[in-house]
Amino acid sequence: MKRILVTGAGGSASINFIKSLRMAPEKFYIVGSDINRFYIELSPVDKKYILPRAVEEGYIDKLNELIHRESIDMVHPQPDIEVRIISDNREKIDAITRLPNKRTVHICQDKFETFKILNQAGIPVPETYLIKSEKDLERYMSDLQEKHGKKVWLRAVRGAGSRAALPVTTVEHARMWIDYWKTNKGIGYGDFIVSQYLPGKEFAWQSIWDNGELITSQARERVEYLFGHIMPSGQTSTPSLAVTVHRDDINEIGTRAIKAIDPNATGIFCVDMKEDENGIPRITEINAGRFFTTSNFFSEVGCNMPYYHVKLAFGEKIPKIPKYNPIPAGYYWVRVVDGGHKLIKSNDFESIVL
Repeated sequence: MKRILVTGAGGSASINFIKSLRMAPEKFYIVGSDINRFYIELSPVDKKYILPRAVEEGYIDKLNELIHRESIDMVHPQPDIEVRIISDNREKIDAITRLPNKRTVHICQDKFETFKILNQAGIPVPETYLIKSEKDLERYMSDLQEKHGKKVWLRAVRGAGSRAALPVTTVEHARMWIDYWKTNKGIGYGDFIVSQYLPGKEFAWQSIWDNGELITSQARERVEYLFGHIMPSGQTSTPSLAVTVHRDDINEIGTRAIKAIDPNATGIFCVDMKEDENGIPRITEINAGRFFTTSNFFSEVGCNMPYYHVKLAFGEKIPKIPKYNPIPAGYYWVRVVDGGHKLIKSNDFESIVL
């Protein structure tokens, strides 16, 4: 039986990764680690451990102590910070870590670096600028508003979950937003980008790769967001309602983007896209080395990417699956806090409309 360690095991994304492995045709011994001894109590793992924060001295030593104690074969880091720290120290980890290369992880965790590479490769991205000063803010907002309209998108260069994201229409509002984050969170000028506002539909393209070859991928549209109605930006990065879609343009853009970032891509790559005013999907970020929060959505329909990812890590064969659209379009995934989740086939609703 394979023994897997999942970090950040008290978080939704890790829990859904674990649920996917529990759906697999083989059994796993799964150990979970977290920094929060309360949240990890919710994790459906066989054994639970508390580790130091990944940025703390001694993290790698404690991680290896856990690996030896539980005879762990493979480590799957899910939070961004652990993806980066474990990636940077992979030679010191006494277990398998199926991660993209170090350079790729660093690029994908920097939204401006990602933008520059994709833009140079001719891949659709929103026009974007790094804000190093208040003068930059004024200049670039003016340029974007002149080209694309009054609203622009301001957000942090690094971080998950739509961190510090806000649509703004005035320099004053943008300045106040950056000042707030500098005062309260320690990030300011040099840590923000401003982009062309994209008014269209938002898509999430999840994929797994092996030595530059796309193994499989699937797109979904994020229709509604958990707590989106109370967020200043109007959205979060995790949906309360999503639906599978088949779109050749999304598949093509996602594939080209990963190959532009890393021609020898290996591991997990999840791409966020949003349509511009002409319906063209433009990439807003790429998450490398970890799955989207709702990885169990596709697993429940029949394409268990977390399981395939683990199989590939052990050098084992996986079922023959299409590179694109392995799941039918029109499957809905509904989830709310404390309400669990539900898979609904297109138009197969139980409610009666009066």
